[in-house]
Amino acid sequence: MSILNALSISRRPATAFVVVGMFWGCFAAYVPVIKAQLGASDALFGTLLLGSATGLVSSMWLAPRAHRILGARGMQVGAALLALAWLLPGQVTLPLVFALSMGFVGLASGLLDVIMNARVSELEAKHNRPLMNANHAMFSVAYACGAMIVGVTREAGLPPTPVFAGFGLVALLLLPLMRMDVTYVTAEEGYTGRYPLWPIVICGAIVLVAFMSEATVEAWSALHVERTLGGSAAEGALGPAMLGLTMAFGRFSGQAVAERIREFPLVIGASLVSATGAVIAASASTPFIAYAGFGILGLGVSVIGPIGLALVGKLVAPHLRTEAISRTAVIGFSGFFFAPMLMGLLSEAFGLRMAFLAVALLLLSVVPLAVAARRHPVH
Repeated sequence: MSILNALSISRRPATAFVVVGMFWGCFAAYVPVIKAQLGASDALFGTLLLGSATGLVSSMWLAPRAHRILGARGMQVGAALLALAWLLPGQVTLPLVFALSMGFVGLASGLLDVIMNARVSELEAKHNRPLMNANHAMFSVAYACGAMIVGVTREAGLPPTPVFAGFGLVALLLLPLMRMDVTYVTAEEGYTGRYPLWPIVICGAIVLVAFMSEATVEAWSALHVERTLGGSAAEGALGPAMLGLTMAFGRFSGQAVAERIREFPLVIGASLVSATGAVIAASASTPFIAYAGFGILGLGVSVIGPIGLALVGKLVAPHLRTEAISRTAVIGFSGFFFAPMLMGLLSEAFGLRMAFLAVALLLLSVVPLAVAARRHPVH
């Protein structure tokens, strides 16, 4: 019941998480179609996707100002812009135009992402209970549902644009549920604290590790199953599917666990679990063992990112919360720049087994980061 209660309390930002998740799930399932209509090679398509990452990171710097200007309608404006932005990529055939359209998508998605995470952090402070995992779990559920719906539309031969438009209509119908009054917090009289640089850097590094690990497994798990372990294409597709399913389960479970365990031991335990999963996947001798490794990794890594974002909201003064979450998200989402490149270099030089062992080491770096974060007082 604690999960349902958490979603009831945070139902407005949770709706925004659903909107973001369903669009990205739709895109992920349409990637083969979009890539084919662009006529792009793997390398070129990967480069073009940096357009969305560039827009995403750029929006993080604009989000605090937009948060102040838009107020209660912040999530509504972000969701409407996202619905509009997704009408472009599915009908573009020129690579450069596609990259620019994905930049617009990243800008809108990043704006909504920062505002909805800030709203959850505000509700956590107001109700004095963790809510971040439940909301991120709704993203994972919506992502999976969006991808499964597209599986049906692709079988029916529907092109991307009308399907994106259909999801956009759903987003517009949900706009009334995303209006949320904002309590503006000013600095306490006599506040002389320094800018919270180190909490932002430390929590940002925790989120960075989580997103890099997640992005790496999403992109390379199928190839590991097929190329390293000799699995079929269908068996390879189960790798990222297993990660997505266990991440949704892990975030819902993490919400219940976070009610009873403080953030610091929880994030340390999650890093150890996820690193164990990466080792199992790296050393697997059959696809089934690799699935177990990806599943364990997904269970652990699923809670690390949400906890990192929740922590920075608690380690800074209330009037700096939105800005701190925005800066932390900048650091975290930069993982989408680094992960594909680093994993490709490691795989090329040492093979995918060693590359996944490197992911395990990366996940273990969360332990000293959590210890460092624990030294800062909670507001």
